Amino acid sequence: MATKLKPVDAVIVGFGWTGAVLARELTKAGLNVLALERGGMRDTIPNFAAPMIHDELRFAIRHDLMQDASRETLTFRNNVDQTALPIRRWGSFLPGTGVGGAGVHWNGQHYRFAPSEFRIRSHYGERYGKTFIPKEMTIQDWPVTYEELEPYYDRFEYLCGTAGKAGNIKGVIQEGGNPFEGSRAREYPNPAMKRSFQMKMFEDATREMGFHPYVQPSSDVTQAYTNPEGVDMGSCVYCGFCERFGCEMSAKASPQSTLLPLLLKDSRFELRTLSHVTKVNLDSGRKKSTGVTYIDSQGREFEQPADMVLLCAFGLHNARLMMLSGIGRIYDPKTGKGSVGRNYAYQMSSSVTAHFNDKVFNPFMGAGACAMIIDDFNYDNFDHGPLGFVGGSYICVESKGQRPIDFRNLPPGEPRWGKGWKQSVAHWYNRTFVIASFGSVTAQRSNYLDLDPNYKDGFGNPLLRMTFDFSKNDLDMSKYCTDRAADIAKHMNPDKMGTSYRKGPYSIVPYQTTHTTGGTIMGADPTTSAVNRYLQSWDVPNVFVMGAGAFPQNPSHNPTGTVGALAYWAADAITTKYLKSPGRLVPS
Repeated sequence: MATKLKPVDAVIVGFGWTGAVLARELTKAGLNVLALERGGMRDTIPNFAAPMIHDELRFAIRHDLMQDASRETLTFRNNVDQTALPIRRWGSFLPGTGVGGAGVHWNGQHYRFAPSEFRIRSHYGERYGKTFIPKEMTIQDWPVTYEELEPYYDRFEYLCGTAGKAGNIKGVIQEGGNPFEGSRAREYPNPAMKRSFQMKMFEDATREMGFHPYVQPSSDVTQAYTNPEGVDMGSCVYCGFCERFGCEMSAKASPQSTLLPLLLKDSRFELRTLSHVTKVNLDSGRKKSTGVTYIDSQGREFEQPADMVLLCAFGLHNARLMMLSGIGRIYDPKTGKGSVGRNYAYQMSSSVTAHFNDKVFNPFMGAGACAMIIDDFNYDNFDHGPLGFVGGSYICVESKGQRPIDFRNLPPGEPRWGKGWKQSVAHWYNRTFVIASFGSVTAQRSNYLDLDPNYKDGFGNPLLRMTFDFSKNDLDMSKYCTDRAADIAKHMNPDKMGTSYRKGPYSIVPYQTTHTTGGTIMGADPTTSAVNRYLQSWDVPNVFVMGAGAFPQNPSHNPTGTVGALAYWAADAITTKYLKSPGRLVPS
């Protein structure tokens, strides 16, 4: 029997970005908040101290900050005709664990989605005709608009100290920014990152070709900064250890560098680590949550009563918890009915490698969000009519800080082993950079999440099962955008170049991005969405579900900016609407 604990006003499952935002907003509203984190305690000091945090083998290769796949993993298959098998080692994406979650090991790439993305089905139907969208493509409009989210995008950017150059302030296009972006209320809080040699080459080439380059928005803060919560952040030193690492400078925005110091001083907040939530508990009518059940590091089971439950774990875990708890109907691809697990999507990446004998780029210097971008082939910024696909890609040159174990991009035809390989690696390391394409992935009827009937975790609960493959639409989009990246590379006149197309079937083995979306999607119709426009469960109104799982499909731009904006959007609805009159905020 589980030990029943003292009730709290709100329990948060998972303490990453969304957990930290919700905890801060709810404690400010006077609530007693408990956060349960499955991983251990981590803070900037001592856990991210240099030189330890620069151990590439430990963090980048052996994934020290990531979830332990031997205790809980997921099973994977490309389609329903295959038997899903467990992932034994994370590859394609890297779920974080511990205090701060994936907000510790992200790169700091901080985007907003384009206004058209929030009404994507309507937009494509209006411009290209309703028959343009294939029958099996289940993309849908968001239940919230860009204009509604703009103040919350702004708030999250100022919390993070995001560095960039605005492209559109109050409808006026700004020189040097992204002219395709939606209108924003004001400039970024900090100036954009420095341009590396390869970024400048990309900028010059794309301008000559008639495109619109801009420096990537970065939450690797470019100067000393105090955020609106009064927390001081350091300045990025371009050390190159961002992705898969914590930041010793408190320069990369994370829960540790933006909100945790305040929360740990607040008597209304409690953080319990090594606390693995296994179920959201429901009352006899199954229309109200009574709290959660969790297991601690000693294997003891506890029941934590709470008036409100907020699922703030990694998106895949939120979907699984809803399924294990019986919240909502699990999606069935045969009938198209059910909402939990629906519209799982990913991000599509490809690359072109350019090699120059007479140039030196020093790729070890950089930051996770130091890049030059064009959006000319992103969203619907170009004519899709003759091309016959939905979606697009941003194209960029990154200066992320290429570490020696991970970065060995050689030209085609070079030796792949032995003395010749070593000589080639030594020669080309300083003379190579990558032009990358990061594209959208559309929701498809056949891509979804459910519970695996054969495999269980260490606690005896079914593993999450992922059924996913790239669609023809997304492969066509990626081929077109990769060709455009190759055009840019050719314009720079490299001595050698290689093009790496993303091809099917999707493999979960090599790393691509950690941008998994869908499964707990938001919408205006409870038959096709798991949560409403405020991220509130349609079925259990005192349960709210945060994160990128709410995205109805996966846009090309990285998700964290929108994840943070949605967290503030939901927190505002909870504190100004729900607490005054608990219940469903949107009629079904």
